[in-house]
Amino acid sequence: MGKNVINEYLLKIFRKGSVTYYNSSLLFPRKIREDVTKLYAFVRVFDDLVDSIPPKVDEFYKLRRMYEKERDGIKTGNLVLSNFVELQERKSFREEWVESFLDSMESDIYKHYYYTIDETLKYMYGSAEVVGLFMLKILDLPEESSKYAMLLGRSMQYLNFIRDVKEDLQLGRQYLPISEMEKFGIKTLEECNQGFKEYIRFQIKRYFEFQSNAEKGFKYIPPRFLIPIKTASDMYKWTASVIWRNPCIVQHLKVRPRREKVLLVGVKNGIGVYLWRLLSFFLGLPI
Repeated sequence: MGKNVINEYLLKIFRKGSVTYYNSSLLFPRKIREDVTKLYAFVRVFDDLVDSIPPKVDEFYKLRRMYEKERDGIKTGNLVLSNFVELQERKSFREEWVESFLDSMESDIYKHYYYTIDETLKYMYGSAEVVGLFMLKILDLPEESSKYAMLLGRSMQYLNFIRDVKEDLQLGRQYLPISEMEKFGIKTLEECNQGFKEYIRFQIKRYFEFQSNAEKGFKYIPPRFLIPIKTASDMYKWTASVIWRNPCIVQHLKVRPRREKVLLVGVKNGIGVYLWRLLSFFLGLPI
């Protein structure tokens, strides 16, 4: 199978999985975009298996064993796995990161409720923070930016938990801390009342705290790479602001930006990032 066919197969998985990530990734240079596509296809196929109704348990474990074979040099014929392993070796992904991701995906099979923020944070390390570390390696960013890469992955997934309340409930899951519901006088996330609104806004405040700290690491990212990353980040903040105005919207639909909005913000960020870096250079400000 030719390279273009392989790329199109992986791109199809990427396009189907995320409006924000896919369209933001179009702003990367071609080679980086291809690597991001390989990464996203890998995480998406495992996530889709455990998010099926019912979860495709046998298929998940079969795919995990196939990954281990590919990692060990045994060809399986799976394009997603072979492309990821090539990327993993070329960019020096740590095997412990991959295992943490797969462990978090596996936990979705048997763990459905998260009672404390600490439980949720532990899950997010494997499901989102290591993805930030994969991106750090793809972009060849300095190691001192790793905590910010992890925080960006955490913040985006936490907003996904807020945005996807309805979808997760249909899967019999709740990632938002159950123990915090009592403070707002609610026992379920299926009923829209004042307590629900306050609970969701409390979670959005936590997201913004994660996000604000993550953005301190933008100084480590070259302008050409910062544009798509900032665009995705801005789209998540836009989603958060929509939900903040009407928290009950998450009980009815999945809030996400249209493709045109993502690309428009990307263009604006492209102009803004280069102007800021240029101005900072001439004024002697830290970049």
